[in-house]
Amino acid sequence: MQYLEKLFGLTGKTAIVTGGGRGIGQVIAHGFARAGAEVVILSRSGAQETVDKILRDGGKAYDLKADVTDEKQVDTVLAEIEKRSGKVDILFNNAGICIHKDTLNASIAEWREVIDINLTGEYIMARAVGRMMIEKEIRGNIINMASMSGTIVNIPQWQASYNASKAGVIHLTKSLAMEWAGYGIRVNSLSPGYIATPMSADVEQELKDAWTPLMPTHEMGDPEALVPAVLYLASPAATYTTGSDVLVDGAYTCF
Repeated sequence: MQYLEKLFGLTGKTAIVTGGGRGIGQVIAHGFARAGAEVVILSRSGAQETVDKILRDGGKAYDLKADVTDEKQVDTVLAEIEKRSGKVDILFNNAGICIHKDTLNASIAEWREVIDINLTGEYIMARAVGRMMIEKEIRGNIINMASMSGTIVNIPQWQASYNASKAGVIHLTKSLAMEWAGYGIRVNSLSPGYIATPMSADVEQELKDAWTPLMPTHEMGDPEALVPAVLYLASPAATYTTGSDVLVDGAYTCF
């Protein structure tokens, strides 16, 4: 256990999780806490359920409200986190949305909403946290939420805005990894496949029925299956891993 703790333990670290009120963000926040980190959940509507779950299990967590697309709000909550926790070691940049509409029927406002939250929001958070890490000389980790949709085009649903935003996240990740390598800050992205979350539960059954035959595993992934990959990227075990996009998709993108 001492060997595994040395490799993957996060005791003494502070981890921010955006969009941690439910779904993947909630599961990853719980995973960070179980690995020993103090977890700060950022969301627009609060994440008391996630905090309560972590506290019940003996972990450390609190939540703050913030819109990741608003620079002033992000700066304000980071100042509060610095006051309460002293520093930030890990950012899991997870907040995001998806709108299933074909290009000719989607509005420009909808395009901008998806790009603003999924790509610009991650850029704002990464820049603000990266600046704090550099100022405090923290050799930190930033993990951006991408998607297999940044690598392939999902069918039969049409979602050009989402696909473009996630492709942008992957290249943003590589760009930041290059910029900040000299500061000892690692930047990677996670690209899940179809994962059974509240977001996917809201999708029309016809789409789910169409997806299943295309999955080599013929089933959606459990959100818990993403935790080990994220813990690896956030931990000392990944010292030489930066600029990588880690696909956890049940081999979906292999064909």
